Amino acid sequence: MNIDPEKIGIISGSGQFPLLFIKAAQEAGRKTVLIAHRNETSEEVAAAADEVCWLKLGQLGKLLKFFHSKGVGETVFVGAITKTRIFRDILPDLKGLTLWNKIDTKQDDAILRAVAGVIEKEGIQVLESTCYLQHLFFPHGILTKKKPDNNQRLDIAFGWKNARAIGAMDIGQCVVVRNCSVVAVEAIEGTDATIARGGALAKEQAVVVKVRKPGQDFRFDLPATGVKTIETLASVRGAVLAVEAGQALLFDPEAMIQAADAAGIVVVGIKENPDGSLDY
Repeated sequence: MNIDPEKIGIISGSGQFPLLFIKAAQEAGRKTVLIAHRNETSEEVAAAADEVCWLKLGQLGKLLKFFHSKGVGETVFVGAITKTRIFRDILPDLKGLTLWNKIDTKQDDAILRAVAGVIEKEGIQVLESTCYLQHLFFPHGILTKKKPDNNQRLDIAFGWKNARAIGAMDIGQCVVVRNCSVVAVEAIEGTDATIARGGALAKEQAVVVKVRKPGQDFRFDLPATGVKTIETLASVRGAVLAVEAGQALLFDPEAMIQAADAAGIVVVGIKENPDGSLDY
């Protein structure tokens, strides 16, 4: 395969991350070769890329053929894939089906690592999804006018420990707690649905804690938050969003903080010290 070093492949899901990556890569002088997933990738994202191939989930052979034909030697995974689609909207080709049958545990990391492994065996390097977007990492410190009170700090510490535990099992990246009780654990439904469910159970004052998984692979599936996260938390009268600083993505920070201040929600980026204590 003749590799064109100016080109970078983009395996796209939904959301604004793919569009941000395309623009940043183009500003860096790269030509963007997009894999767009039907029912996930937006038309706006597809229109922004230099070259596009539409496919359905599981069409791994088609993906590789397209990248090879375009001389792609590097690629990234960006954007979310609705996880429940693996039960109803997956149409694997032969290569995709062969890989799927080899994966024992159909969890996020296992699937993505397996797909990345096949791609790299084909001579295409999978890069970290933030390679042109380091500025999107969630900042450290209290970002809102309102600060967490003592009870909320206890909930954050309790939620942090539990979020780490579910992450270690590759279940999810976030928990919803109140009064040091876990009311919801993120699984296949995603963060916003978890907040809505947990907030309904907590009634009010829910504390949401979102962290990286232990051994998080920065090539894919980074935790992400934005204005919609705050809107969902506000809709259930939640109180706090605590996110691991430098290990998650923050989209539209100014709009997000403005929305949080308007709703009286605390937003904080936290670092974990070597002794396990939390640094605000």
